[in-house]
Amino acid sequence: MSQTTNIRIFDTTLRDGEQSPGASMNIEEKLRIAHQLEKMNVDVMEAGFPIASDGDFEAVKRIAQVIKGPQIAGLCRANDKDIDRAWEALKYAGERGRIHTFIATSDIHMKFKLKMSEDQVVEAAVKAVRRAANYTPNVEFSAEDAVRTRLPFLARVVEAVIAAGATTVNIPDTVGYTIPTEYFNIIRYLKENVPNVEKAILSVHCHNDLGLAVANSLAAVQAGAGQVECTINGIGERAGNCSLEEVVMALRTRHDILPFSTNIKTEHIYAASRLLSTITGIVVQPNKAIVGANAFAHEAGIHQHGVMMDKSTYEIMTPESIGLNQNKLVLGKHSGRHAFNQRISDLGYELGKEDLEKAFVRFKTLADQKKEIFDEDLDVIVADEIIRVPETFKLLQMNVTSGSFAAPTATVQMEVKGKIKKTAVMGDGPVDATFKAIKKLTGSTSRLLSFSVGAITGGTDAQGECTVRLEQDGREILGQGAHPDIIVASAKAYINALNKAASTILRTNVHL
Repeated sequence: MSQTTNIRIFDTTLRDGEQSPGASMNIEEKLRIAHQLEKMNVDVMEAGFPIASDGDFEAVKRIAQVIKGPQIAGLCRANDKDIDRAWEALKYAGERGRIHTFIATSDIHMKFKLKMSEDQVVEAAVKAVRRAANYTPNVEFSAEDAVRTRLPFLARVVEAVIAAGATTVNIPDTVGYTIPTEYFNIIRYLKENVPNVEKAILSVHCHNDLGLAVANSLAAVQAGAGQVECTINGIGERAGNCSLEEVVMALRTRHDILPFSTNIKTEHIYAASRLLSTITGIVVQPNKAIVGANAFAHEAGIHQHGVMMDKSTYEIMTPESIGLNQNKLVLGKHSGRHAFNQRISDLGYELGKEDLEKAFVRFKTLADQKKEIFDEDLDVIVADEIIRVPETFKLLQMNVTSGSFAAPTATVQMEVKGKIKKTAVMGDGPVDATFKAIKKLTGSTSRLLSFSVGAITGGTDAQGECTVRLEQDGREILGQGAHPDIIVASAKAYINALNKAASTILRTNVHL
């Protein structure tokens, strides 16, 4: 290829990404992510699945009304009701609204899930695309489980939906099954065997079950795909999706052999990663490519020496290229509003005057307890003070006694649905006693699946961060809490999960 080809970035963090266990977001949280995606300049933002629930519908509608840059997509099955509901939410985006409809095409799905013949699937796909095209010319069709679909039939479906009005056709690796060479050949086969293929953009949507989502997406781009569907931090069903930051930075860093470009403003990548982690509670592992804590860290002496001489010896991209500042502003109890507000803005948060004041008050309180305030502390402050679920249950006071000669006892006072309640309970340890007291006060029937503790930053004065995963009515719900007192942090995490369980609307998940 002699010329650079622009690849569209279709972000599905708010739809497929939200289907990660425990990652469900409310409307305000989705809007915060949407604004950050707008800053990043993604081409398409899949805001949700409007038919799934009233909450999802309202989220898609609000995003379509508020976000002005990217196209706004809504997912729907290949039926009239889904499509009509999708456009009802998307219409506020006007010509930027994209109806994304799908139906499975693999033998295994047609036989066991759909119980439909090939002709019936083609008929349903064409009918769905035509109905969507009556609302907007911006129609995307996905052949669910495309990589396990027989190629002649896949080509037949692709040709039919393009003829019906689809301007983008997605070839998803729904179950993360393919490998790069195979995926390359699938895209190349379609480019060579679908007569009208040039009338639409071929898109790819890869899951990461074998750890190959990014590699597969890059192979598809090399074969002629023009759009990559991905998520921030690679979150999504099961092992997740193609990671936006990885595929974008791969295209940028290896432009020498990948003559492709994107419209992504990469300096906003790190802020997007942090914001998503803060909202969902899904922490990025330290060795995660691009945005992990160790991505630009060097410990080995030979590496440190090389970087001191010239950063390019061991860094193939700069921290600044993803929005990571090497020289961080140190905040403490003597820092003022200006420095605080600037750091909050640098981290990607857009807070109103009232929210900034709330966060600043919390910052000052914490600064009196610790010597330095780090970025991770600010993330927690914003999460606790600004990004929060409705507080059906609220912690008022607690006291825990424990020791080698004393039975661990937790005395907890809470506001439960507007009423003040208090109890004291003994347990096997201080955390166990605390959780039992909270469960008794709230009357929760949830089951504790996991509990983890970590320090947000280094030092003995670091805030403790606790993560609790509960199972309630078949759903897994994640709760987070942070506090210099680790037992209080545990209580806050448990109550956060219970509040999410109380406020979350049951959703119907779909899989692409």
